[in-house]
Amino acid sequence: MQFPDARILIFAKAPEPGQVKTRLIPALGAEGAADLYSHLLERTVAFVTAAGLSPVQLWCTPDPNHAFFQQLASQYDLSLYEQSGVDLGERMYSAADLALKESEAVVLIGADCPLLGRVHLSQSLQWLMDGNDAVVGPAEDGGYVLLGLRQNDAVLFEEMPWGGDQVLRLTRERLAGLGWCWQELEMLWDMDRPADIERWQRQQKQ
Repeated sequence: MQFPDARILIFAKAPEPGQVKTRLIPALGAEGAADLYSHLLERTVAFVTAAGLSPVQLWCTPDPNHAFFQQLASQYDLSLYEQSGVDLGERMYSAADLALKESEAVVLIGADCPLLGRVHLSQSLQWLMDGNDAVVGPAEDGGYVLLGLRQNDAVLFEEMPWGGDQVLRLTRERLAGLGWCWQELEMLWDMDRPADIERWQRQQKQ
């Protein structure tokens, strides 16, 4: 394992129809959107665990007992955890805080970015191990697809307009306000809108 003293945290929702990828429901229907999310999540778990970079944690909501999470845990080398907090910011902060108690660095990702790969995780972990305080993976929609941390601070997560186009800008401002040194990956895109499905299909054919 290349970075045994780090942890990769994957944030996951139970793939219940109507609860995931809701912006894709007009194009795919509730069950189709849930099926797509299941595929994206398993793809993410598969490549992250196969990469052999760091121990992998799957942070689940509403809880790790959902059959799909249990199936992933039986197939892949990962540990299940329950997300805790009233919003995404609190859940990310709490997970990072716990993981940093047993590791030198953490990388937080979701399952929404089909272009996120081993090279991005490896580069992020290397930057953190080289002494950077944080790593950000910018997203085209104004958010981010990855956040790496060597230390944790609630200011990065509090009162953040999650899902909006100001998350990346505010995160950069708050990192600068903390006086932290950080690096940024290339800009990627999330699977959020019907047009993204066609975009992904085109890229898979290339």
